[in-house]
Amino acid sequence: MPELNTRVAIAVLAAGQSTRMGSLNKLLCRFDGVPLVRLSAQKAIASSGNPVIVVTGHMALEIRDALSGLPVEIVHNARYASGLSSSITAALGAVPDRCSGILIALADMPFVSADDLSAMIEAFARCDASSVVRATALGEPGNPVMVPRALFSEIAALEGDRGARHVIAASGFPVIGVEIGRAAAYDVDTIEALEMAGGKPQTTL
Repeated sequence: MPELNTRVAIAVLAAGQSTRMGSLNKLLCRFDGVPLVRLSAQKAIASSGNPVIVVTGHMALEIRDALSGLPVEIVHNARYASGLSSSITAALGAVPDRCSGILIALADMPFVSADDLSAMIEAFARCDASSVVRATALGEPGNPVMVPRALFSEIAALEGDRGARHVIAASGFPVIGVEIGRAAAYDVDTIEALEMAGGKPQTTL
């Protein structure tokens, strides 16, 4: 089996504008006193992926401060307002040549664990990095998603506020589902969802 800690990069996408949260940036809201973006990065670090790349955009300085001291590579997406695809492209450009794939994680999914990420990376290694690996919630497609290097150029050509789903569907690559329960489908796009997940509005960093 390939050495997992040298084969897969993890991208934590943290560039969004939290448009449904009013004046709050959801990634700076706290879970047990820890900003959500830092919590997401810590889980990525604790998994078997390496390196961990965090893509910033909106409130980039505040997000960087929230990540202070963590062993992550921060990549700024100056085009973050154009949508999700620009953040994915920014992450792909930072993946080292030694990595055969990238796990794309959204920073606003508080229930995804380090073990979930490692399980996805293990599934990717078992297929010799020749498949797409997608987290599922009760069998339904969710996030995160892992893609092999062979799809990088096609995904980098995406435009607008969309992910890689259409590229994956048209690629012909097998898709392996890794069941992680509701974690794969729960994000904190609203204040209600934040509070139901146990989060609190941000305070001064």
